[in-house]
Amino acid sequence: MRITFGQYIPGNTIVHRCDPRTKLLGTLAFMVLVLLIKSFTAYALTALFLALVFAAARISPKYVLRSIRAVLFVIGVTFVINLFFYHGHDLLWSWKFLHIYKDGIIFSTKMALRIIMLVIGASVVTYTTTSVNLTDGLESLMSPLKIVHFPAHEAAMMMSIALRFIPIFADETDRIMKAQTARGSDFDSKKLTQKVKSYIPVLIPLFISAWRRADELANAMNARCYRGGKGRTKFRVLRFGKDDLIALFVFLLYTAGVILLTYVFKTLP
Repeated sequence: MRITFGQYIPGNTIVHRCDPRTKLLGTLAFMVLVLLIKSFTAYALTALFLALVFAAARISPKYVLRSIRAVLFVIGVTFVINLFFYHGHDLLWSWKFLHIYKDGIIFSTKMALRIIMLVIGASVVTYTTTSVNLTDGLESLMSPLKIVHFPAHEAAMMMSIALRFIPIFADETDRIMKAQTARGSDFDSKKLTQKVKSYIPVLIPLFISAWRRADELANAMNARCYRGGKGRTKFRVLRFGKDDLIALFVFLLYTAGVILLTYVFKTLP
């Protein structure tokens, strides 16, 4: 299974050209809005908005499906827990301590949709922003914290590196698991103890690979005389442009729609 979250997809679209600070702040605001959504109509509007963003960025739907597939386990567990343990009206099924209510089905579905929307929305930033721009954007947003001697550049660098390493380690895990399967490991065993034992030969080489990659990255940064953000200049200075204004206008329209559907037209499903 190939995880695409954290991967950069080259392009020259309006989404790619937007300032990374615009995309980071927009993603943060988008997450807040998704957490406020209460109706399926608002979720439909959110899905339409995300479809518009991905179409504008010219990103294939297969990347969206891969992002969702990476968190299917989390979505499934969240759905099942809320389905059986959420108490409401209209009891549909009951067995011992397990109960399924009509409200529970609705709430579980909304929670699953919420997680899916959050993952897809967050992936837009990494799909359309290079590591350098992502680091510069994070550093710029955290620069006010330098007043209290917070290492904004170093923190931004660590966050961007961590994001970029997600798909790399996912591919590495998949490669190791296939190699161990060829050697007789059973990752599909229904016994918990057997499943845990099967993953031990995966974790050890994965840890060694992570250590090796980190060491190679550190050596590469030292070879380029990297000494942190102190005294560092930038080849490209971040500036807001007309693409950011267009993105802001579209996002404000979406925000207005969510607020209307959530707080004004409350009777809509």
